[in-house]
Amino acid sequence: MKLLTLLTTTVAVCAMATAAHADIKIGASLPLTGAFSIAGAKHKQGYDLCVKMLNDRGGIGGEKIELITSDNRSDPATAISQYERFINVDNVNAVFGTFSSRLTFPVANILAKYGYVHPVPAGGALRIYKQGHDNLFYFQPNAAEYVGSSLKGLIEDLIPEGERPKTAAVVAADDFFANAVEAGFLGQKVMDPADGSVVADLAPGYLADAGIEVVFSEKWPEEGFNDWLNLANSIKRSNAELIIALTASAEEAVQITRALKTVRAEPKMVYYSQGTQAEFYEGTQGASDSILMHTSWHPAAPYKGTLAGEEFTNADFVAAFQEEYDAAPDEDAAIPFAVCQGIEQAIIGAGSTDNAAMGKWLSERTADNPVRTILGRFAWDDVGLPVNKPFLVAQWNDGELQFVYPTDEFDGVSKMTYPKQGF
Repeated sequence: MKLLTLLTTTVAVCAMATAAHADIKIGASLPLTGAFSIAGAKHKQGYDLCVKMLNDRGGIGGEKIELITSDNRSDPATAISQYERFINVDNVNAVFGTFSSRLTFPVANILAKYGYVHPVPAGGALRIYKQGHDNLFYFQPNAAEYVGSSLKGLIEDLIPEGERPKTAAVVAADDFFANAVEAGFLGQKVMDPADGSVVADLAPGYLADAGIEVVFSEKWPEEGFNDWLNLANSIKRSNAELIIALTASAEEAVQITRALKTVRAEPKMVYYSQGTQAEFYEGTQGASDSILMHTSWHPAAPYKGTLAGEEFTNADFVAAFQEEYDAAPDEDAAIPFAVCQGIEQAIIGAGSTDNAAMGKWLSERTADNPVRTILGRFAWDDVGLPVNKPFLVAQWNDGELQFVYPTDEFDGVSKMTYPKQGF
């Protein structure tokens, strides 16, 4: 009897060890505190929900997923050390990317060093993708430098020539992402910080291409800036018909909107690089009306992805998120969910968690055989940027974030409000 008990116990322990070994470990370093904490917390919600739903459906290939999340405090050095720990101490099978270009740029070098697939949820600066790495896969439409193409297209396609804005004020945070978007609008050169070489020359810039003159331009410091009223007054005095505010966060977008309202600025059009989040509307209310911003996701988009090998639509995601968190999702939760979908499909497609095999499978995706997510279909070029995937442009109206451009991407496009009727 004792021998039988011993054998039974040994089998049970071995089975448990095998099950533990079979679990798929995934690491994600996120800014849960610090400057990027609001977006970081939402990224965690997106990752957590996807992993939970996969595990509820049996995991990936029958193997349950363990998600290890660490708070990098919005600090690049901490993010680097956490990904190194995931790989060298936690022995993760895969990783999910972090939030912001400022964190993604240095992390990219670490993940390339160890040969890990690097699925990027939020790191759009072009120089991230010009470092020579072959393991990057960006889960948004394109590099930040090319965001301006969508606003230029919107102006030319939706506004009669005689009614278009002719002058612009461009203000920006001194931030990785904001600087990248600014470079595209102003036609600047993108430099490689390692050797000073030119990564891309964006001259003359999207504003010049659209026949719009820049009459005011200013940067504010990345941290600690609070002189919003003086900045808003300078913008107003420029009499610019188009205001472009390139903020590093939704919180900054709230601050500049409140300041523009206080000084009673009256532009024809306002465009922001941030502001799709519910927190933006909560902080601005009616002042948000007719403000435009690019986005990678919209709740009404009829995208069809997969989850656990079955069709899973964008509408399914919205419903699942609402049920899990008792709140509506925004793109900061949707994008990481799509990253998780992509890694699941890569593991299934490669037949293993071998990162070289996963990376090969992802790099072989095409328009006809893509990764399918709640953000739509993805195939990537040789530097890791999506192919033929336009930015969406949304606009706040009466408390609703409406999709307004491009008009031929899918049904349900709202008519753009123009010109803006003050703040």
